[in-house]
Amino acid sequence: MSFTHLAPSDVPDRLVTDEFTLRPIVASDVALDYAAVMESKEYLRPWEQTGWPADDFTLEDDRTDVEMLEQRHVAHRAFTYTMMNPDETECLGCVYILPPDARHYTEARVTPVGGHEWQSYDALVSFWVRTSLLPSGMDERLLDALRTWLSQHGNLGGLLFVTNEQVTQQVELLDRTDLRLLFTIDKPTHEGTYLVYG
Repeated sequence: MSFTHLAPSDVPDRLVTDEFTLRPIVASDVALDYAAVMESKEYLRPWEQTGWPADDFTLEDDRTDVEMLEQRHVAHRAFTYTMMNPDETECLGCVYILPPDARHYTEARVTPVGGHEWQSYDALVSFWVRTSLLPSGMDERLLDALRTWLSQHGNLGGLLFVTNEQVTQQVELLDRTDLRLLFTIDKPTHEGTYLVYG
């Protein structure tokens, strides 16, 4: 359940645009990450489907999360990128890349739409942008940049993009692209169905 077959040089490292930088998240990002998470908590709860982040979610809680994400990234079990403004004084969101055999998916019911085969894909991408940036279309620009950037890293293989049906704004975003719904994912403890595009 990992990307351990990838050499360090095969892992996407950094994407810099005029509006933002994507780079691997590290523990020292916690204060900026926490501010973005708590601003966006109403958006993230249906996206996450676990009640996270709770109203009493603390900076120390987030530190535990971010340290785990950093360790997971370094170990090639999954990749997490923080999205920062150009001078890295504000976190704008986050990007996650998981392998299809991650526990998130092996413990769920994956249903193909059409004749698609789950094992044909190698990585699942999900992302969020802080809610204050959604009206400007930042999420759409992030998605466009991600698709170009990750397609240049062929070692990741076939890519899928994941959201939850309850995050209607993100569903509408994906529906406006040339991506198509390929799978649905139902988790026993989650209310909303996850929608997987490729």
